[in-house]
Formats: sequence, C-alpha cells, structure tokens
Amino acid sequence: MSLETKTDLTETTINKLQKLIRANIDSYNGFHESAEELSDEKLATLFRSIGDERSAMASELQQYVEFNGKDAEDDGSVAAKTHRIWINIRGKLNGGDSHVILIEAERGEDHIKEAYEDVLKETAGSAMNDVLSAQYAKVKAGHDKIRDLCDAYAKK
Repeated sequence: MSLETKTDLTETTINKLQKLIRANIDSYNGFHESAEELSDEKLATLFRSIGDERSAMASELQQYVEFNGKDAEDDGSVAAKTHRIWINIRGKLNGGDSHVILIEAERGEDHIKEAYEDVLKETAGSAMNDVLSAQYAKVKAGHDKIRDLCDAYAKK
C-alpha cells in the first residue's frame, strides 16, 4: 500500500472531502440567506463574513478533489435547502428577529462542526489532515461565536 498524498488521495478521503464541500456550500448559502432576513446590520455583516469564509473553504477542498482527477461537488445538500426554506419562513414570521435566526444558525453550525469532527476521525493520518484541521479551527471559531451571540441575544 502506498502512502496517500494530496494528489493521490484514497476514494474514501475524496468522498469525505465531497461531504465537507457540500456542508461548506450549505453554510455559505445559509449565512448569506439569513443575512438578508436580519434587521441587525452588524449581525448581517458577520453572517456574510462567515459565509464567505465557508465559500473559500469549499473552494480549497474542491481544488484537492480536482487535483485527484474527480469532479468536485458544486452544490449543497437537499436537506440544507429544506432547512433554508424553514429559516426564511421563520425569519418572516418573526420579522427578522435576530435571536430566532441565531438559533437556526447555531443549529447549522452544530451540523458543520460535527461533519468536520466525523471526517477528521474517519481520515486520521490522511494527507489532508493538516488542511482539514486548519479548516476545523475556523469552523469551531465560527460555531463558538454564533453560540455566544445566540446566548447574548437570548438575554436581551
């Protein structure tokens, strides 16, 4: 068995990267669409910023998939589309209530954080470990920021 390299990834690693590409696209879409619903401009700016970071992370993973001769995912998941429709409905019902939207964003952040944790466990020792660990640190920071804001807005 030869050692995995970033240009010679195993099928398992490529499939896991595809999963994270979808999760990052979902996150980007969710943050940008939620930003449109928010009446709090500071929060909307933060959401767009985190969304843009997720888009860059998806692009980075797409490059590694393509280096390996595969077509990278370029669309989110069906479940996320359903979730965004729900966020839009709740956002409209609550008049763009920041706390309600933060609750939904935190659920989305829990999902992407768990996806990274699973993939890091499943690909331990992979050539992609350094890239995935660096991206996980960004996801965790975004997750914690949204969680803390959600807690702060709950007290308002």
